[in-house]
Amino acid sequence: MNRYPPNDVRSLRIVVINSIMPPEGEQDELAWAQAERARALRIGLLEAGYNIIAVFPADLHLPDRVAQLQPDMIIIDAESDARDVLEHVVIATQGAPRPIVLFTEDHDKSSMEAAMAAGVSAYIVAGLQSERIKPVLDVALARFNVDQKLRTELSDTKLKLAERKTIDRAKGLLMERHKMTEDEAYQKLRRLAMDKNLKLSDVAQRILDAAELLG
Repeated sequence: MNRYPPNDVRSLRIVVINSIMPPEGEQDELAWAQAERARALRIGLLEAGYNIIAVFPADLHLPDRVAQLQPDMIIIDAESDARDVLEHVVIATQGAPRPIVLFTEDHDKSSMEAAMAAGVSAYIVAGLQSERIKPVLDVALARFNVDQKLRTELSDTKLKLAERKTIDRAKGLLMERHKMTEDEAYQKLRRLAMDKNLKLSDVAQRILDAAELLG
């Protein structure tokens, strides 16, 4: 089940992490252009109807701020090399993953691959027009939901495999120590699970733990 329904995308609570600050020197045209792009991005988000709940830099306080605000989506606005920014964001979101959109001037393919591997849902180079903001965020949201679904399915599969191995080990122990057939050992595990109102794997683990203690 998707955490964020696509038709609710404009109601997302968005935090913008900005590493682009207005330059002190008036002659630095490139820096001014980057700062203007960052400003245009925030204006475009607001004009498109998105809810920006905060704008702050990527610093040591970022994890605390994200934990306090609990945004639905994080947008990173970075000049070029966004590795430091991403490091802060990954730390801030490791306990509660959420869609991350990165706007940057970095065209390097390796930077894009590293960002996507770190959990970025959309990597946008050189900004975009306001009319394209919603499609971009829609795609980022959809990609995040698919990724989370796959992660959940993989986690469930690993858990089921681990539980099956535990049950098989417990059956083997009962078969060896009590001279049971495989079916008899399985039925004993089932009866114990029902009697104690526990999962079959939990009963199996208790049997293994007891056997290890008794030697």
